[in-house]
This record gives sequence, C-alpha cells and structure tokens, in this order.
Amino acid sequence: MMRIESIAEKPDRAGKFLVRFDNGTAMRLYRQTVEQYGLYPGYEMDAEALQRLRSDAGAMSAKMRAVRIVAASSVSRDDLRQRLVRKGEDPVQAEEAVSWMEEMKLVDDRQTAAQIVSRCISKGYGISRAKQALYEKRIPKQYWDEALADYPDQTEVLVEFLRARLGNNPDEKTRKRAIDALLRRGHSYGDIRSALMQLDYDEFPEDYDG
Repeated sequence: MMRIESIAEKPDRAGKFLVRFDNGTAMRLYRQTVEQYGLYPGYEMDAEALQRLRSDAGAMSAKMRAVRIVAASSVSRDDLRQRLVRKGEDPVQAEEAVSWMEEMKLVDDRQTAAQIVSRCISKGYGISRAKQALYEKRIPKQYWDEALADYPDQTEVLVEFLRARLGNNPDEKTRKRAIDALLRRGHSYGDIRSALMQLDYDEFPEDYDG
C-alpha cells in the first residue's frame, strides 16, 4: 500500500497539484483527477489503484494539452494527435483526447480548413500557398475542394503589391525581387505577368526561370 503524504494547496503554472507519496515518489495531477479520486493526505492506494490513477492522470494530461493547443491555433485532427505525441503524451491517450475534442466540437477538420484558407486570403496569398497550408496542417484532401471553392481572384492584390514595390521604371533586379516574393506567396507567374502588363510595364516572357 502507498499513502499520500501531502497535496499542494495551490496548482503550479501548468495547473497541476503536486501529490507526494510516503515512498518518496510524487505525481503532478490536475484538479479534475484529484477530485475524481477524492485524494487527500493520508489516502491509501494499492498497486492496482495507483495504476488506474496514473492512467487517468495521463488521459487528463492529454486532454488538457489538447485544449491548450487548439486554443492557440487552428489544427486538424491528425495534426493535433501528432503534436500531443511529440509533446510526450501516450499515443493511445492522445488519440482518445482527440476523439474527446471532436465530441466537444472543439476539433473539426472542415471548419479548420475554412479557417486556414480564410487566413491565406486575408494575407494576400495565392491559392497554391493555401493548398500548401492545408497540407502542412494535415487537413484531409476531402475538405480541400470545399474550402478552396470560393477563393477570390487575386488580380487586384497582385496589382497593388507590384505598384507599391516597383514604383516608376524599376530596374530588372527590383522586378525580379517583386516577382520572387509573389511566387513565394503562392501566386502563379502567369497571374503575376498579367498584373505587370496591367501596370503598363515592358513585355515579360511567358515563362519565368528565376
């Protein structure tokens, strides 16, 4: 049998209470776990009960970490699971935490896809950059078409960007830097060339080799 010697009166910065046992070991538990088990100084546990406590504590840790990750950024189901595992959570408990988040409507790949695309549009990115963002966030391909269906024409964005960057009679080096910047933002050279022509700059080749 093991007996709890003390439980911290206040949680640490991670929101966990330090629980010390009479054999010198300690555990850091969220309030929910402490209350679930009704723990208090003097509480005794056998090996089986302690194993259940560790398992439930791990499950709660995965859930709380999942909540923090989702609160900080838009993530897909698969992205969240992998982040939890990378942070040290048990893979099985990480999967259970993700399923719990889905049940709570806190993780939704379709909604996350829409949010990612919306941010790309607001930043003036081309559709290729939006696709890259969906891939990096591990959004399932089945949600891509819906999220990208209403991607707006970027001509005005390109024209304004080039007008600000190039000014009057820019040299070749300045033009190249502007074109490269837009390519990195996910715009096609064909669209960039069309915008350049709208600004009455000199004829540009149909292909761009950098």
